[in-house]
Amino acid sequence: VLAFEGGNMAQDLRRCWALVTALRGLLMLAGGLISVTLPGWTLFFLAWIGGAMLLADGLLGLWSLTFGGARTGNYWFDVARNVLAIIAGVLVVIAPWAGVLWVVVVVAIQAIIVGVMEIIVAVRQRAVIGHTWPVLLSGVVYVLFGAVLAFAPWTGGVFFVVWGGVMMILFAFGLFGWAWRLWRGGNAVA
Repeated sequence: VLAFEGGNMAQDLRRCWALVTALRGLLMLAGGLISVTLPGWTLFFLAWIGGAMLLADGLLGLWSLTFGGARTGNYWFDVARNVLAIIAGVLVVIAPWAGVLWVVVVVAIQAIIVGVMEIIVAVRQRAVIGHTWPVLLSGVVYVLFGAVLAFAPWTGGVFFVVWGGVMMILFAFGLFGWAWRLWRGGNAVA
């Protein structure tokens, strides 16, 4: 089916892309199902991969500063950044749960700060903005979300993984629809 049958190269190429798109959909579906069914292990794996990437980034950054001729004008800043990336990478690879905890707490703090800022803007600008209730409601939701994450960071981390898994599953079905359209010739209704 992939060997340019009948001389119709455009159709064969479209079908190849359909198969590649369907494969992407299968991988996305598998990742989503794993994330939804095993969120703790998925969170652990993602944290470990993130730590390994930090470690590799720091090592490659130091290597490029030493041997690669990379000069940005901020030599000591670059050295400090790369050393901190190496330290953070090693710590996250050794203790991935600590990395997850740190990221969730940072997101919680950010959500609380953004929520408080929105509440302040809604109260101060109520004369300028006609209807401030959407901004006020958004601020309250942000603060509550940040508080939940701050007091239950593990649950927050698992929530993010499950939410991401559900989004992956939905996106996989979109990819399947796109692959089917490609396979049928591009003019079929999905």
